[in-house]
Amino acid sequence: MTDAQITDIAAYMADLGRRARAASRAMARANTAEKNAALLAIAGFLDRERATIAHANRQDLLAGAAKGLDAALLDRLELTSARIDAMIDGLRQIAALPDPIGAITDLNYRPSGIQVGRMRVPLGVIGIIYESRPNVTADAAALCLKSGNATVLRGGSEAFASNQAIARCIQQGLVSSGLPEEGVQVVATTDRAAVGAMIAMPESIDVIIPRGGKGLIERISREARVPVIKHLDGICHVFIDEHADPDKAFRVAINAKTQRYGTCNTMETLLVDAPVAAGILPGLAAAYQEKGVELRGCPRTCEILPDAVPATESDWDTEYLAPILAIRIVDGLDAAMDHIARHGSAHTDAIVTEDYSRARRFLREVDSSSVMVNASTRFADGFEYGLGAEIGISTDKFHARGPVGLEGLTSLKFVVLGNGEGRI
Repeated sequence: MTDAQITDIAAYMADLGRRARAASRAMARANTAEKNAALLAIAGFLDRERATIAHANRQDLLAGAAKGLDAALLDRLELTSARIDAMIDGLRQIAALPDPIGAITDLNYRPSGIQVGRMRVPLGVIGIIYESRPNVTADAAALCLKSGNATVLRGGSEAFASNQAIARCIQQGLVSSGLPEEGVQVVATTDRAAVGAMIAMPESIDVIIPRGGKGLIERISREARVPVIKHLDGICHVFIDEHADPDKAFRVAINAKTQRYGTCNTMETLLVDAPVAAGILPGLAAAYQEKGVELRGCPRTCEILPDAVPATESDWDTEYLAPILAIRIVDGLDAAMDHIARHGSAHTDAIVTEDYSRARRFLREVDSSSVMVNASTRFADGFEYGLGAEIGISTDKFHARGPVGLEGLTSLKFVVLGNGEGRI
């Protein structure tokens, strides 16, 4: 069915949900070999159809440029040859990961004679709503498939052609492996009413995972009748402690900001301990200038870096997703952690220090989904954590936190093994 053929959004989404719920039973009972075969088949179809996918992506990029999408959004939208390779590699990596489904843990005998344990099971049907990045289509489908879930994917209108091209490869891979093609469904309409319908279908969808801008995620969190796994912002910090190794501090601070700008784990605010600020900031500023990064600094930063733009209060609360960096000089570890507690988004924060005690305090007291010592915030990623691809990075504290990989898409149920025992 094409976008033009869908005239009744509510009926279309209800039918899609019913198909997903029916397929979820087949996906849940699929064994590891069947799921891995499907993943490898999808990888093969993506490889064979890369020219078709690239052509569809060019259509999306041209349409996006004509609509005035900014450089960061166009970067997220683009499927380079390397990114298509990464999608394919991601599928193969997920196929190689241990299957969590059916694993029984914590099995113990009770005084009654029964054994009680917990078994890992799929969530059921997962709805994923995302913007710009069409590679999410393959990553999300693969993780949901391996974890035994059916999934409904609704990508942004700016990536419609790319998503549909990828979806065809996914469904071909499912069918060729004996799994239902409805196990992964990509919404075939750009009508925004589909999102409203999708988040109000608890009879068909068990959990919603939104990936996109703050406005989208706030709307879904506010209106959803289905549980949501989310993060709103990626306001990530690097704190350079007075006991930092200068070379490590330089490498971490440059990589955390400039390795890629349009990602949620990119550093947006650099905090520098006052005793080392004058020594380290000029060199960092020169390196940032070479890479075209605009610096916005607190008054003390501007005294050291006169070319920096004076920062406003809103700069400490902004996820730029662009070559812009806010810099603040702070008086020690407690001031740095106070700033993070006030302005951070509980995503990813890092300290650069050679002081073990201060590193331990930072790890213990900073309440973010990922906390790092002497490493770039850009490592907060499913691939880098050994999870394979990720659905997203959750800053919630319940069910899943941090990069959401296979285990984040499962639940636990209690299992009891007996031999005819009855309760006395």
